[in-house]
Formats: sequence, C-alpha cells, structure tokens
Amino acid sequence: MKPLRIAFLGSPAFSVPALRALHAAGHDIAAVYTQPPKPAGRGQRETPCPVHRAALDLGLMVRTPARVKRDAEAHAAFAALDLDVAVVAAYGLILPKPMLDAPRRGCLNIHASLLPRWRGAGPIQAAILAGDTASGITIMQMEEGLDTGPMLLAESTPITPRMTTPDLHNALSAIGARLILRALDEQPAPVEQPQHGVTYAPKLNKEDGRLDWAQDALALDRRIRAFTPWPGCFFQAGEDVIRVHDAEPAEGVGAPGTVLDAAPTIACGQGALRLMRLQRAGRAAMPANDFLRGFALAPGTVLG
Repeated sequence: MKPLRIAFLGSPAFSVPALRALHAAGHDIAAVYTQPPKPAGRGQRETPCPVHRAALDLGLMVRTPARVKRDAEAHAAFAALDLDVAVVAAYGLILPKPMLDAPRRGCLNIHASLLPRWRGAGPIQAAILAGDTASGITIMQMEEGLDTGPMLLAESTPITPRMTTPDLHNALSAIGARLILRALDEQPAPVEQPQHGVTYAPKLNKEDGRLDWAQDALALDRRIRAFTPWPGCFFQAGEDVIRVHDAEPAEGVGAPGTVLDAAPTIACGQGALRLMRLQRAGRAAMPANDFLRGFALAPGTVLG
C-alpha cells in the first residue's frame, strides 16, 4: 500500500493502538490532534491524554485546540496539512464541515459499535448495559450528522456473560487498529446505514452510577460491569458512599436494598446481588471480606 499523508484525531487509550498501527505501517502522519492536557491527580498537574503521550513517543507533531467548530484559523491550519485522509478515533470534539471536507479522501471514524446501533458518546458501556451479546467496530466515512455516515468496514466480537467495559474496550481497540489499515488499503465502497435499528448511547455522568436496588439483580450486574471504572457504581450506607467495583447475581429474597447475609448479599427488585469488591471514599478498593473488617454491613441493614 502506498503511504498516505494522514492526520490522526483521538484522545483516550482506546485510540492509541490505531495511531501506533498507522505509524508502523509507514503512513506519513502529518499531525496528531488531541484534547488539551487537563489537571489530574492529587497535585492537579496538567496531564496530556494517552494519545498525546503516544504521539510524543513516536516523535509526531501534536496539536491540542480546545475547540474547532467555529475556529476559522484552526480550519485553515488543518487544510494546510494537505492530507490524503484523516482518521478519527474518540477525539472528543465535533469536526465542522470545513475540516471534514479538507482531506482528499475525507475523514474516517473508528466507531466502537456495529452501526447503526449505539451511535453517540458511550457505545461500549451502552452495549453491556443493554445486555447485547455482540459488539464490534465500524469504520465510517464521516459527515456532519452524529455517526450517520456511510459504512466502509465492520467486524463483530462477542460480549461474554461476565465481560466488563475494560474487557470490551481492549478487544474493540485492537480490532479498530487492524480494521483502519484494511479500510485505507482496500478502499471499500461505502454502504449507507440502515434506517432501522438506530439507537443512541448518551454521554455518561457520575449520577448514572447510582445503584437502584429496586431494579432486578441482572440489570444491576450489567450496570456495574458497564460503568466500572467510570463513572463507577455506588450506593449509600448511612452517611457513607460505597463504590462497587465487582459483584455477581446471587440467590436471595427480601425488600430491595436489604443486606441478606455477611457475604454481603443485597436483595434487589428481583433476585439478589453479591458484592465482591468495595471501596470507601479516600480508601483503596478491596475484596468484600477485607472491606467488612473495617465497615459493618450487618444483615437486616437497608441500603440507600
């Protein structure tokens, strides 16, 4: 394959394998666009995102505009790169039409779902939360709509019964790196997305992680697997907020939120949930039996 002049636009760890694959394949990566460094850690030091760090390791030029939608100067700088194509993978900013139209072959998106299911910001979490049995990667030709562009390639992978967001994230990240190379090499004909089966994965916030014990245990189990590590799942025990990092459905009957035994097993709207890894604010996550040595969840306690 003839090397192409490419801009890569991405920010989180999900995007890093694709950047590295494009670089290893010998493509001319003219610039890497990422989200600007953000305060992180106890010292709130300005910290570059994973793609930014990977690009610097590879000796690539990095650009970190805070916004691009109405920035004519940013549009001109992007066009001046004289690109064959741009590859976008979880960049975090919406590209305006001048940027979408600038590369000769347009902009290709590595999207973490089998479109048109789970358009939007959180497709990996949404697939696990919904109980989907499969997910995948779609390479899509970008247009102005939200993940509405024609599809070039897709590859599926199963979602196993105990799969978590990190598990699926890593599987899809590897598929995306492989599939984008094929798309650039093979130049498959674009296929319009079906008009049926469209679903949207909303952007998540911290409150989405609150556990509602009135839901059935299987739904809560999916929520924990979907929302760990972020936004994280939690419940209220008196004045303490307890994060749940791992759990599994269990047998048990009782009023929703009631601690049924010392495991601890919590009664749900249907069935029960055994909590396996817990964390108090300011403390490390630990197995439930270790956690309970310093924090009592006595049978009969009703959790919020």
